[in-house]
Amino acid sequence: MKFFVDTADVTKIRALVETGFVDGVTTNPSLIASSGRPIQEVLKEICELVTGPVSAEVTATDLEGILKEGRYFAKLASNIVVKVPLTPNGLKACRQFSDEGTPVNVTLCFSAGQALLAAKAGATYISPFIGRLDDIGETGSDLIHQIMEIYSQYPHFKTQVLAASIRSALHVVEVARMGVHVATMPPKILHQLYQHPLTDKGLTDFLADWEKTGQSILPA
Repeated sequence: MKFFVDTADVTKIRALVETGFVDGVTTNPSLIASSGRPIQEVLKEICELVTGPVSAEVTATDLEGILKEGRYFAKLASNIVVKVPLTPNGLKACRQFSDEGTPVNVTLCFSAGQALLAAKAGATYISPFIGRLDDIGETGSDLIHQIMEIYSQYPHFKTQVLAASIRSALHVVEVARMGVHVATMPPKILHQLYQHPLTDKGLTDFLADWEKTGQSILPA
């Protein structure tokens, strides 16, 4: 499974890239707005830091506007993925971008039927938002299971399932068990994957016992 980091904070991306765990980046208008910087500047800098896909989301909702913004994004860097909403116009644009050879991330997916349409439109990625479903009393991971099951029935579908709206390390594990292709997560969630109290306790105990020996592993 690939790990994408969901942020427009270049400082955090740079630090996470150094871990070797970051395969790509996803952004959205809210994340770009929180950066307080021009979108073109942010996207170019991210694309220089990350060799993998970088999703850049359009803000237009009409077909012509989506196409113009998406084509503009695609010219910024070779690893840009145009991110479009799961709307009729978004899916029409997805088909045109796909036919032009531009990778597309179809976002704001909340049903298996929507995911089926995205695959038929030639989406490179479909982004089901599992955390937001959990927020309204549904089970977001059930949606991932449904989409993975449907896609597995049709080998000609090339769309990758990109689990989004990840709220916890448990979400990451759940979607990984289902064989999801990609999980995109805020930096804090990637850091949570390291953490377990027994790991911390075990390391503390080992180091305390070693200290008692008075030894040094490396020769003086």
